[in-house]
Amino acid sequence: MRVHEAAADLRALGAAVSWVRAENLHVTLRFLGSVDERTLGRVREALGEAAAATVPFTLTLAGFGGFPGARAPRVVWVGVGDGAAALAELCARLEAALGRCGIPPEERPFHGHVTLGRARDPRGAAALGPALERPAPPLGEVVVAAVHLMRSDLDPAGARYSVLAHAPLGGAMPPGALTSREGAR
Repeated sequence: MRVHEAAADLRALGAAVSWVRAENLHVTLRFLGSVDERTLGRVREALGEAAAATVPFTLTLAGFGGFPGARAPRVVWVGVGDGAAALAELCARLEAALGRCGIPPEERPFHGHVTLGRARDPRGAAALGPALERPAPPLGEVVVAAVHLMRSDLDPAGARYSVLAHAPLGGAMPPGALTSREGAR
């Protein structure tokens, strides 16, 4: 993916950032933390409901930034351009479906992005500030045709992700159509 290649210039600046491996780049709609099996079932249902009500769309990735800000970022990211409204709508549908399942809403507003890296100390990433503030050309497009419920396991080599459920976008799904793929990558 061109996003990882474009981030090579950021990585070359030598900032104290733990960079995300290319195969782990993703957009997070909602972080849930640790959930029990009963809650996991409700999350799968909410994911299917939100996905079924959303048609596939194209998302353009463009522009770098940092949370809480570019001058001392804790998180380094690439943002979304075209398709941001459709992504936010999908997120809102998921939040509403999760709420109907009894899962409290996210308190922070949604900001669509792909996390590129995390700084242990934002002062160590301050050298990235000028690069994060520069306008960046679009880095490519991706068709969003499904959402996945992911599990992350942290270890010293970085996060390992596995797909717990997959829900295609667009149209009503018959009962039981939401697939569960325990341990898949």
